[in-house]
Amino acid sequence: MKGVGATLPLFWLAPTLLAASPGDQWSVYAGDAASSRHSSLTGINAANVDDLRIVWTWRHDDRAVPAQRTPPGRFETTPLMMDGLLYVSTPYGNVVALDPVTGEQRWRFDTHGDRPGLWRSASGFKHRGVAAWRDGARLRIFVASRTGLFSLDGTTGEPVASFGARGRVALTRGPGNEAGVLDPADLMISSPPIVVGDIVIVGGAIPDRLITRPPQVGSVQAFDARTGRRLWTFDIVPQSADAPGAESWDDGGWARAGHGNAWAPMSADIARGLVYVPTSSTSNDFYGGARPGDNLFGESLLCLDARTGALRWHRQLVHHGVWDYDPPAAPNLMTINVDGRTIDAVAQVTKQGFVFTFDRVSGEPVWPIRDMPVPTDTDIPGERLSPTQPVPARPPALVPQGLSEADANDLTPEIAASARDIIRRYRTGPLFTPQTLGGTLQRPSVGGGANWGGAAFNPDTHRLFVRVADAISLSQVSEQTAGDPFFQVRYGAAAGSRSITLPGGLPLTRPPYSMLVAIDMDRGDLAWRAPLGEGAPAVRNHPMLAGVTLAGRIGDATDKGGPLSVGGLIFISGGDGYLYAFDQATGEERWRHELPARLAASPMTYRAADGRQYLLIATGSGEGGSLVAFTLAQPRSRKDVQ
Repeated sequence: MKGVGATLPLFWLAPTLLAASPGDQWSVYAGDAASSRHSSLTGINAANVDDLRIVWTWRHDDRAVPAQRTPPGRFETTPLMMDGLLYVSTPYGNVVALDPVTGEQRWRFDTHGDRPGLWRSASGFKHRGVAAWRDGARLRIFVASRTGLFSLDGTTGEPVASFGARGRVALTRGPGNEAGVLDPADLMISSPPIVVGDIVIVGGAIPDRLITRPPQVGSVQAFDARTGRRLWTFDIVPQSADAPGAESWDDGGWARAGHGNAWAPMSADIARGLVYVPTSSTSNDFYGGARPGDNLFGESLLCLDARTGALRWHRQLVHHGVWDYDPPAAPNLMTINVDGRTIDAVAQVTKQGFVFTFDRVSGEPVWPIRDMPVPTDTDIPGERLSPTQPVPARPPALVPQGLSEADANDLTPEIAASARDIIRRYRTGPLFTPQTLGGTLQRPSVGGGANWGGAAFNPDTHRLFVRVADAISLSQVSEQTAGDPFFQVRYGAAAGSRSITLPGGLPLTRPPYSMLVAIDMDRGDLAWRAPLGEGAPAVRNHPMLAGVTLAGRIGDATDKGGPLSVGGLIFISGGDGYLYAFDQATGEERWRHELPARLAASPMTYRAADGRQYLLIATGSGEGGSLVAFTLAQPRSRKDVQ
């Protein structure tokens, strides 16, 4: 099915769409359905960025529940701003409407995402946003939280009674609710829905490495925006021998495999009625002995018909994945000019540090993609790795790939010796070096490369901007203990994959550890790269670095928030408690501002009723997360607004 597709008619309900944000609003999670993360506003720009000030903050007020084994995690939301209100989701998936000028709370809706049940998320509950849709003159806000999709009145926050059962439809499936099994305790949703016409499309996630009998399969589901009626479901793992993709599973492995999530944000071509879905690996993430073959549609980019759920085309970005290299971010839709051709394209950034670029209608690569030979020798019983992996000719890799002793951190002779000693203990090699029983050092790490914050695209300059990290993780596969609820197979990842550093957190390689990269998408070339973030205090103040002069920005690989393109600048968090602005043309740092807590979110911007342009970003984690608003005016008050 690779590359199949046809020119489609313009979407049938375009007048009701929120395809893109009017200049003064932010009506879609990533700015528009194309996930551009770009605003045409010019009130904040390079000439006046130094005048930005914090004017209000607002705390999300999610509180840890004693009976709940998973507390609120990082505050990662990107709000919407529409019709004079901000719409914010909290870590537990609750929805709050705020005044965009003052930060005062107008209403709050509790989805009961803090109820006991889901305990398998080690990083805590997180939620990144909501979606909006107009039913005539009425604004509806959709939030997917835990096991339900809610429709709320945008003015009052009240559930829309005509949608599902009193404003909610179930996202779990089972007897009496379509085919398949999905335990409510195992469903987690962090990304917002996407609305195409009068259809609301939702992904979701089953916890990584969890294997159950029968297997629980990740899916994409679509619902009527007015009634909540389920319109279609696309299962990432084929559910019959004659289903599309089943031929890529040897020995009928599809019947034994679970998840294959659509946890990342999605994008849509509204005019053509197409939705673009990045998918995760299938269970077990690090051991594929029970699932021989390429394992479609895991670790792929899917193009689906929004009306029917039919697969228009697909491209698998990792064959038979055992590295947790699932495409983690919403793909960017763009129009570019390549060798004299105007192309409506879709670009997917990946944890490997690649940018895969396709014609968004046909699925054909804009630049060649070669299946390159990779190592397959492993000591893991039953594992059969793919002999090749896809590698795009352009753009070049955004981060270092693979590891050897030559890459050891050599800031001092002592550090170099210690780093080489650790590297020698494990298997190393190029990108896609196989997992082993003794442990393999993986670079980029399971966190990427790129991650869920994704990229921003400036349609005027045709440049793509993305944060990437240079980090290493230790992936080790071992025989599992009988009865372990996570690993009901013989082999699996020993507690998954973990970061590995020198004692005290000093990385095994030289800085920088995080970079902001600009890519010329007409040429497929890197325009510039700049270190991003001061670096973690534990690294900068490490005793082994006494007497070593470090650069002002050495980067922090832990933050995963994305960029905002506006006024010729890129605003992005550095993972170090600062919000930064970089010049889009040169990569020069133009501004930074310290915030109350470390950042882990993506900024957005809007113009409010008072005529001023605002810049917002979520900060912090746990119960202390807060939303911070900037504008060029002098602060009204620095006290928190409750």
